[in-house]
Amino acid sequence: MEKNAAIIHYCQYQERCHYEVKNKLYELGFNTSQVNEQIAALIEIDLLNEERFSRAFARGRFRLKKWGRVKIKQHLLQRKISDYCIKKAFTEIDDIEYETTLCYLAQKKQEELSKEKNGMVLKGKIYNYLLQKGYEGDIINNWLKENIKTNSR
Repeated sequence: MEKNAAIIHYCQYQERCHYEVKNKLYELGFNTSQVNEQIAALIEIDLLNEERFSRAFARGRFRLKKWGRVKIKQHLLQRKISDYCIKKAFTEIDDIEYETTLCYLAQKKQEELSKEKNGMVLKGKIYNYLLQKGYEGDIINNWLKENIKTNSR
């Protein structure tokens, strides 16, 4: 009975995906049939909901860690989240807020690199930084074209 209480507490503490809960159940010593029963029971009492998890994950990673869609999608796929839930998760990210965040991060990085005189090197460093944060290459390139002047000599 204490294992059941532990997994309920685990799911109540924060949103979880099926993958995380399955791993935790195996960690607690449940066998495969018990894991499947527990997952079904948690879904039935609405403690486990992948769409809700995906939405919360995308919203949190974007607003708190300023991650882009690419990185968020990679992390959701690692947790074996369906394409449907990933699409639903991206509805939590407003397009205008997304572009504003990208501009903020790019400008902040540009200020950090203010001593860099070579425009191409500056562009490369900003591009790599934003790519690492999970933003799409075409959006980054558009920002760079509009905001960074390269030395043509």
